[in-house]
Amino acid sequence: MGTSSSLSEYWRLLDLAEDYLRDGFRRPHPPLLASRREARPPAQASAPAGPDLPPAAREPGSASLAAIAGEVSACTRCALHRGRARAVPGEGVPNPLVLVVGEGPGAEEDATGRPFVGKAGQYLDKWLKAIDLDRGSNCFIANVVKCRPPGNRDPAPEESAACLPYLRAQIAALRPRAILAAGRVAAQILTGLSIGVGELRRRGHSYEGIPLEVTYHPSAVLRDPSLRAPVWEDLKRLKSTLNDA
Repeated sequence: MGTSSSLSEYWRLLDLAEDYLRDGFRRPHPPLLASRREARPPAQASAPAGPDLPPAAREPGSASLAAIAGEVSACTRCALHRGRARAVPGEGVPNPLVLVVGEGPGAEEDATGRPFVGKAGQYLDKWLKAIDLDRGSNCFIANVVKCRPPGNRDPAPEESAACLPYLRAQIAALRPRAILAAGRVAAQILTGLSIGVGELRRRGHSYEGIPLEVTYHPSAVLRDPSLRAPVWEDLKRLKSTLNDA
């Protein structure tokens, strides 16, 4: 394209902008750059994402699980990254029947980079097996926060908020048939309610149209065997939800 042609298009663009600001395009204009065969098609409009959001969380459903895991592993969005050995994005299969969400990694998870591999994780695997579920064939296991809180304490609100975009991106990519929230932290964040697990598990929930079941965290049941019976009721309800789906 010659210099004179470039200048002509430049002044036409300025003219369009001035006209729009003045009277909202009320006078007719020829199609802009219609004669240029090499012109690029217009980009699709999209809502701007805040600069603090990780790229994988900006367009839910568009990011692959591998891309999300890569961003999690490099994340420095909150102070938890300073003390981690490994981030724990999650593991399982794409398009799972169930997504299990806990609160955060423990010591063994921090060391291995895998979710729910300690005693509580082994107990969770037994729960899932009892209703024909398994992380290797039809489940995905994740946590609200992807780095271990010191001393296995509950995640602080700012830590959960920093990590939540990753979980949301995972849910959008996975589209599970149901979600199982294990423990108070995961249950309150996914339901948006601040009441205890004992009350939450008695109510019906959904997360962005996906059935959501609430139960106690496996570590809580290991400490208090009296919780086994209500957990079994929750698991049977989850199984019924899957059968209905």
